[in-house]
Amino acid sequence: MPDVVASTLRTQLMDVYQRLLEHFGDRQWWPADTREEMVIGAILVQNVSWQNTVVAIDRLREQGLLNFSALVATPEPQLEACIVSTRYYKTKAKKLKAFAQRLLDFHDGRLDHLLSQSMADLRKELLTIWGIGPETADDIVLYAAGQPSFVVDAYTNRIFARLGWTNMDMPYEQMRSWFMSALPPDAPLYNQYHALLDALGHHFCLSRKPRCRECPLLPVCSESSNWV
Repeated sequence: MPDVVASTLRTQLMDVYQRLLEHFGDRQWWPADTREEMVIGAILVQNVSWQNTVVAIDRLREQGLLNFSALVATPEPQLEACIVSTRYYKTKAKKLKAFAQRLLDFHDGRLDHLLSQSMADLRKELLTIWGIGPETADDIVLYAAGQPSFVVDAYTNRIFARLGWTNMDMPYEQMRSWFMSALPPDAPLYNQYHALLDALGHHFCLSRKPRCRECPLLPVCSESSNWV
């Protein structure tokens, strides 16, 4: 990407960021007490609301299962019963156990050992674990390891496609590279940016009947005229 193009995109992306920050404030994301809880939440939250994920996390906490050594030893039916609120709970139980088993087999059960790797090595290993896709891997890299890997989700795709900057079918890795080529490698920035985009997608940039008149990005959105 030519420097002048990258510079322009960086300015535009930071303008979006500032507008969202002024509207929503610090999102204080990811809401977890421990790294273990954060990783478990990242696996459970896929394709379901955070509210439903919290229900499952609370149930796991009640059962003493918010750690990977316990997850390895817990029969799948017992685990499934705790996370039924997250949809696809049978598959997600297998994902949790696959992650926990990897941790036990390759890192002596130590999450800190896994997360201490370089960003590239950590992301590469996460993507080898059954059930861990790019979005979940980047959640873990960014929020649990504190390394600058930009997270792309459905809200991100929808928002920037509606702004007229990307298209809805842009592949995940291309979208991630698009952000990371323009923004500085800053984990707190990526953390806050992702959280702000999720807030916008949840409250305003809805898949149907978006609330464009109230949206903080209305002045810079190319599609708002179709809905206002």
